[in-house]
Amino acid sequence: MRQPGDAAPRTGLAARIDALLGCPVEYAAAALVLLEVLVLLAGIVARSLGHPLVWSDELATMLFLWLAMLGAVVALRRDEHMRMSALVARARQVWRARLQALSLGASLALLLFVAWPAWQFAHNQQIITTPAMGLSDLWRAAAMPVGIVLMALFALLRLLRECTPRRAVGALALPLLAGLALWWARPGFESLGQLDLLIFLVGIGAGCVLAGIPIAFSFGLAAFSYLALSTQTPLQILVGRMDEGMSHLILLAVPLFVFLGLLIEMTGMARAMVDFLAGLLGHVGGGLSYVLVGAMYLVSGISGSKAADMAAIAPALFPEMQRLGTPKGELLALLAATGAQTETVPPSLVLITIGSVTGVSISALFTGGLLPALVTGLGLCVVIGWRNRRRAGGGAARRERVSRAEVLRLGLVAAPALALPFVIRAAVVDGIATATEVSTLGIVYATAIGLLVYRRFDWRRLVPMLVETASLSGAILFIIGTATAIAWGLTQSGFSGSLAQAMASLPGGGPVFLAVSIPLFVLLGSVLEGIPAMVLFGPLLFPIAQQLGINEIHYAMVVVLSMGLGLFMPPLGVGYYAACAIGRVAPEEGVRPLLGYLAALLAGIVVVAAVPWLSTGFLAR
Repeated sequence: MRQPGDAAPRTGLAARIDALLGCPVEYAAAALVLLEVLVLLAGIVARSLGHPLVWSDELATMLFLWLAMLGAVVALRRDEHMRMSALVARARQVWRARLQALSLGASLALLLFVAWPAWQFAHNQQIITTPAMGLSDLWRAAAMPVGIVLMALFALLRLLRECTPRRAVGALALPLLAGLALWWARPGFESLGQLDLLIFLVGIGAGCVLAGIPIAFSFGLAAFSYLALSTQTPLQILVGRMDEGMSHLILLAVPLFVFLGLLIEMTGMARAMVDFLAGLLGHVGGGLSYVLVGAMYLVSGISGSKAADMAAIAPALFPEMQRLGTPKGELLALLAATGAQTETVPPSLVLITIGSVTGVSISALFTGGLLPALVTGLGLCVVIGWRNRRRAGGGAARRERVSRAEVLRLGLVAAPALALPFVIRAAVVDGIATATEVSTLGIVYATAIGLLVYRRFDWRRLVPMLVETASLSGAILFIIGTATAIAWGLTQSGFSGSLAQAMASLPGGGPVFLAVSIPLFVLLGSVLEGIPAMVLFGPLLFPIAQQLGINEIHYAMVVVLSMGLGLFMPPLGVGYYAACAIGRVAPEEGVRPLLGYLAALLAGIVVVAAVPWLSTGFLAR
């Protein structure tokens, strides 16, 4: 793992400036993650003692926007913003280099376009005073222009560092010239009505996504183009909507659960759970495949980050499964399938996002997500059993039986790790902590278990983990911000109302609406991933589902599982390629074995859609 400020060996002035500025930015982002943990923990402790801190939420919100923006800066510097790279990866080497340069140029162009509106927005916020601390909101809102300017600087440095001067000039000139051409044609756009949505939000937005430009910047370019060229809306409104999307305090759970996921891997908690399950089931034919399904279910209930889940499980199981004869393609397919299957296991980041954009109770979402993931997991187990019976001897991936005494010992070792999901859920249900705060209790618990029980806590990895947390969180939150701007534009244009009316008028009522939603969100999950898709369409479709009598928790489970299916479905699903990277298996090796698992997942989604009790049966009455 790279240390803060580190980079691959480079030469030149741009590389030196990048190294000089990169280290303080990464350390600042890491410090903000740690500071947020301390602020929320202080709030929990003070409230439990009967002396609540009235300023803790205000301070956490103020720091959170800075964390989101500096995290986005770190992600851009490290080239860790999420993108749809399936088509770019198939291009020839020379075209991949050109598209990478174009990606940087387009991202830089967007940042230059919004830098001044961001400053205007922050300047206007100075008249607002926070109620508890009495501080000007400028202290919080300044994170927007500062983050945008820093991102622009690092994008320029990367462009100069990674491209020839000619290619760098061309990469920046192309989006600027395209912007001037569109500005020249502006009078024509204003007369098109909702047709201009096809040009900007579909043409520019989807075109940028397919070209490999990071999703957040693709959304930003689409929203900026639409507002600047076909409306009279002040552009600082765009920055205000981004701020609104990124500033929900509930989203603070995103970086904290990401950090918790990294902690359970570093402290050995994930390995303890895997060892226990392997001892319990490893002697069964294909038993380690069942262990993989069970381990992903358990770890997803702790980390909340799908990449962290797969990274914690694959290294612990893959070597032994390969030694016992399981093909690499089968390993990859099952890892990707379990990634899709566990999307609803709390504390899923997608569930947290749904709660923030639709107002649905997050504790109810956490409760409702357990059984649907279990149903789809059983479907995967059916496919595993069928495939193992077909293999010669039926003994693929079978280990020697572990003695009962050894299983008991492994269970005792794993007990503190297995208790963590129950600690998290109990803290939310019993009102000890909110869905945002509970991750801090998980962090304290994991730290204590790592230090006192497993005696594994590598202090040298702490800062790199905090930086990694800030980077991944910034990438996610910047997507949410730009997607919120698009969603606002769709609402102002009237398209949201038209879509809602069309979906509500589908014949057949609720069942048909659910049936249409499944392929819709499979497609959205494949192209956009779950979080931006939910930010865009959640506020539109959830009210319709309620009007048609569909329970909001039930609908959430159906759409989240559908998005998970799309996210891990080749050739476009980004999650599938993340599984390839983590498992170190070529993408083409997993496509064929994945088909059976995808069919099982789809069947499970249909069952969950048809039986609402699976999502709502354990909710408090």
